Amino acid sequence: MDISVVIPSYNRCDLLRRAIQSVFAQTRLPSEVVVIDDGSTDGTRAMIQTEFPQVHYYYQENQGVSSARNAGVLKTTGDWLAFLDSDDEWLPGKLDSQINALNKQPESKVCHTEELWIRNGTRVNPPQKYRKKGGWLFADCLPLCAISPSTVLIHRSVFIDVGLFDCALPACEDYDLWLRITAKYPVLLIAEPQIKKYGGHEDQLSLQFWGMDRFRISALQNIINSGQLSAKNQQAAAAMLAKKTAIYLNGASKRLAATPTNTDPQ
Repeated sequence: MDISVVIPSYNRCDLLRRAIQSVFAQTRLPSEVVVIDDGSTDGTRAMIQTEFPQVHYYYQENQGVSSARNAGVLKTTGDWLAFLDSDDEWLPGKLDSQINALNKQPESKVCHTEELWIRNGTRVNPPQKYRKKGGWLFADCLPLCAISPSTVLIHRSVFIDVGLFDCALPACEDYDLWLRITAKYPVLLIAEPQIKKYGGHEDQLSLQFWGMDRFRISALQNIINSGQLSAKNQQAAAAMLAKKTAIYLNGASKRLAATPTNTDPQ
């Protein structure tokens, strides 16, 4: 099984080093590792060239994580694609466990795993709503991002079918992709945690934007307008769109009310 690993990174040299080390610590190594440097200015290039000469390194002007992931997909050659965010870390048996599971269910084209959450250096228990599931997950992907990019292993044919990450979305680009994938494909689950998912650092996308539901609203509108949903999924997506729109408008109203007004008579 030819597996290509795609790691997007932007000014995360030290975290990227940890991520790459976790790939080469796998009990079953991938066929290739591609790092897409999305405009870093922190010495990422020199670190890769010095410490990981076997990594295929590509630099691009800063265009965002979706563009970087898409560039990685296009630069790779493997039939299977695994993504790893530069701030996350794989456990040593991650790829091995997925390969073994996929060999037993060769009809599966998408596989993800459970994860350990690390927040500000401490392991925490994620809320129950983030517990990973397998099977037909479209309904589970509607309220939140039910799949973590760093856990997935996806056959290249899936991207040919549903498309790549949407570069028009500055955040929730993974939410958008999972909607498109789970509307057409079941997802295999490895129930044991296979990655460490780190959070709490300042450059997380979720901390850079207020009202994240506005991006989910856009993704929901796109999937609803695609004409590719079953009647059941169409109804569920429309109901979630109405719910998230109401939540977003309520939050926007509160934000506007809390914004100081300029009463300067000038």
